[in-house]
Amino acid sequence: MPSYKGVEEMQTRIVNAWNEWDELEEIVVGIADDAYFEPTEPGGRPALRDKNMAVRETFPRGLKKQEVTEKANEELNGLVALLESHCVTVRRPEKHNFGVSVKTPLFEVENQYCAVCPRDVMITFGNEILEATMSRRARFFEYLPYRKLVYEYWHNDPHMIWNAAPKPTMQDAMYREEFWEWPLEERFKRMHDFEFCLTQDEVIFDAADCSRFGCDIFVQESMTTNRPGIRWLKRHLEPRGFRVHDVHFPLDLFPSHIDCTFVPLAPGVVLTNPERPIKEGEEKLFMDNDWQFIEAPHPTSSNDEMPMFCQSSKWLAMNVLSISPKKVICEAQEHPLHELLDKHGFEVYPIPFRNVFEFGGSLHCATWDIRRRGTCEDYFPKLNYTPLAATTNDVSCFIM
Repeated sequence: MPSYKGVEEMQTRIVNAWNEWDELEEIVVGIADDAYFEPTEPGGRPALRDKNMAVRETFPRGLKKQEVTEKANEELNGLVALLESHCVTVRRPEKHNFGVSVKTPLFEVENQYCAVCPRDVMITFGNEILEATMSRRARFFEYLPYRKLVYEYWHNDPHMIWNAAPKPTMQDAMYREEFWEWPLEERFKRMHDFEFCLTQDEVIFDAADCSRFGCDIFVQESMTTNRPGIRWLKRHLEPRGFRVHDVHFPLDLFPSHIDCTFVPLAPGVVLTNPERPIKEGEEKLFMDNDWQFIEAPHPTSSNDEMPMFCQSSKWLAMNVLSISPKKVICEAQEHPLHELLDKHGFEVYPIPFRNVFEFGGSLHCATWDIRRRGTCEDYFPKLNYTPLAATTNDVSCFIM
């Protein structure tokens, strides 16, 4: 068994978050200012959802309407107020000009996206802040709105570790563009091969494909994270004592970000998606260590009823934010989920968030936790697993 070190020191650090559920003390909440529509590119093909608007065949381009942005900001500010009422320190990213095109020697894209979803690009592993590679061209520089904050943490917390994953080329060869043309029959045929729009030649991952369970990190292989990306995370994190596991959800034909599919709520409890069960055999690790899977109820909106420009599925309903092992913030309209969580002993805090959906996510997506009260714990004590090159340096998750 590992023995943990520096408990008092960890509790005084500014950057300290080991899982998705410990009591929350500091967090970053996104902003919708100057948000643009996602452009069509090899990593993403935005499409209209409303079947009744056949006249308008193309997805809009350019800056989002001011009234849409204002409504999203109103809900984001409501989340800030709720968090502050629970004594959570809330930080916000800087405004950024997302209308600037991005051009490198290998690709060009007409505009960038937004700073609503810090969870996609930034992640905290204990005392480390890591910037993800990102998988889409329009999001290549999405770390910039958070850079001033990261510098502040780095200057003020001598224990904080700061890393940025290697940027991929995002050249045409990095993508499998025919993926978007596959009919459903072809997708079903290929879904067990877990080959999506990314090739396997470069290291690619979005931070939102990672879920933190103390010593154990689970990473979804998806349209936004490939196998070399998972391998890079393994080599990067395991020398510190973490254990990195890849997970798969074979019935999800467009997998992108784990937090609408497999959401840990507290030690021993995971909210699961009834339409996207975990790959057969991968549940054994959880069952052997006495974890309980709670199946989420169907969302109150169908996919067709979601906001017209939203590119996420109806399962944003599952995208909840835990502020302690017993307190969960949920979208206000998801009454069946509120009732389910209440039945399982959670205190639910409903909050309107539907207007944020168009910007790429919900409550978990729109946040990036910096500090939670707690230390690195082993929630899988029956797991026989030795991390790669485990060390005893002072930033290790634990001493071997």
